[in-house]
Amino acid sequence: MQTLSVARLFEDQRHELELEQLTESLASRREIAVSDIHRPGMALMGFVENFLPERIQIIAQTEMTYLATLSEEEVRAAVDRLFQFSMPLIVVCKGLEVPPCLVQRANECQVPVLRTPQSTTPFIHQLTLYLDHMFAPQTTVHGSLVDVYGCGLLFTGRSGIGKSETALDLVERGHRLVADDAVTITRRHGDVLIGMGNQLLRHHMEIRGIGIIDVQSIFGVRAIRLQKRVEVEVHLKEWSRDEDYERVGLDDRRVELLGVEIPRVEVPIFPGKNVTVIAEVVALNYLVKAYGGYSPAERLNKHLIELMKRKSAARAWVREDTE
Repeated sequence: MQTLSVARLFEDQRHELELEQLTESLASRREIAVSDIHRPGMALMGFVENFLPERIQIIAQTEMTYLATLSEEEVRAAVDRLFQFSMPLIVVCKGLEVPPCLVQRANECQVPVLRTPQSTTPFIHQLTLYLDHMFAPQTTVHGSLVDVYGCGLLFTGRSGIGKSETALDLVERGHRLVADDAVTITRRHGDVLIGMGNQLLRHHMEIRGIGIIDVQSIFGVRAIRLQKRVEVEVHLKEWSRDEDYERVGLDDRRVELLGVEIPRVEVPIFPGKNVTVIAEVVALNYLVKAYGGYSPAERLNKHLIELMKRKSAARAWVREDTE
């Protein structure tokens, strides 16, 4: 299971979330393992039946107002009820004053306590976005990702088939390179696949016969982008006389990445074939289906069926017309 240390969270989000360390150490006996958060108000009151200790605990105005109504002994008892569980982190919002006994028990139980001056709801929203990003499923695919007319095309195929050359040709025609050779794909909420390049490679490409080139330096900043949604896989493969390729487009092929299905188009390669133009058509055809609300192949198929029905009816009428 993927986990995140409190120290890493503090380092990454210290300035964005305006975090202040209240405990002596950021080391926690239980690392962060989920992106959800929890409000421990009911646990402080004594009801711990549905308490979720594996989540980050957010203490805000409601919890502090309740503790302010208690005596010092009752506050200690409420805090002790909370620390009977092993928690990864406690965050106090709105810059509220924290009872000394809470920080003391946190140090004893090795539960880091942070404080932020931000309001509770915006803070939870920003923290959840960060945690969702850190815990999002991720994989790396050997291929090239290009933004073609706003559609993210992922080019795959065996090594040396021409993925990089196709991507370079598309960039020369005004489209934008996202990543080449190694594409890191992350699954976000809503079954959205986001592709980005390797931090070391950036927007460099290896072109056989030339070597390594820097796309941004050659074509300018408008020829690249940092990330793009992966919407269609274009699989390049050698043309074979014995293989039956899709010629109508009624049977949509799909491929699964991180549990999300996206369309897959197989393009046979042979000398003289303009793969770049085909890639542009693949992107435009996908946009027509996704945003135009219809499939050109299905529309043509329905039109032909209706035409054949009309011709069949006309032939029957002619046969029966004996006057």
